[in-house]
Amino acid sequence: MKIKRQKQAKKTISFYKYNFSFREPFQILLDGTFCQAALKNKIQIKEQMPKYLMGEVQLCTTNCVLKELESLGKELYGAKIILQRFQIRNCSHFKNSVPASQCLLSMLDANNPHHYFIASQDHELSAAVKKVPGVPLLYIILNTIVLDKPSLRSVTHVQAVQSGELVTPQQQHSICRLKEEQGIARDGAKGCHKKRKRKVTNPNPLSCLKKKKKPGVPTPKTTDDEKKKRSRNKRRKISGAQGPNHTTQVSTS
Repeated sequence: MKIKRQKQAKKTISFYKYNFSFREPFQILLDGTFCQAALKNKIQIKEQMPKYLMGEVQLCTTNCVLKELESLGKELYGAKIILQRFQIRNCSHFKNSVPASQCLLSMLDANNPHHYFIASQDHELSAAVKKVPGVPLLYIILNTIVLDKPSLRSVTHVQAVQSGELVTPQQQHSICRLKEEQGIARDGAKGCHKKRKRKVTNPNPLSCLKKKKKPGVPTPKTTDDEKKKRSRNKRRKISGAQGPNHTTQVSTS
């Protein structure tokens, strides 16, 4: 039975790896109900979870889950102690905390971009998680951890992508990057990153230097004789009393 469970888990993990780009370490969001069930069934989450998923894991929770356990009193004190040993992921409810199920759903967004697993015994939360594509669901049954099969929403999403009806976020990102490189991205396109403005920098100091003259090339020099202009003799005809045939020789330099 254990081998059969691990084979089914390996098949499910491969589905999320190839279709939704899940990678190790797997990030698992736990709530109080899962830890309470593990405590009752004497399941060591930190030891058994990596063995069952056959890979490195990161067990984490949120502040809203811890605050909800504090408000429930001593009955869930053990679950609270277990959760406090795990990493805490920042949620958007800094000032006013919300119920644990609502907080975990908000961490998934529309398409689970951070590739979270959800570990919970809450039936309402499990039903809501199955409506989001690409979210693996973990729960405890018969003293064992079980990875649920891919939901119908995840399977239909993969079929739509394979048939070309939908585009994955990775493909959308690569398309936007190519458009930016070609300069054809629209200003109001959603999901595309804006081009970074180039910083204004000082000019290259080497380009500001004066050009050096090439050695060995003599510069032409003008001599004094060339500067002097040749004097020309001009004859001007003097009209008037001296007569039209009388000329004077004038030298100009």
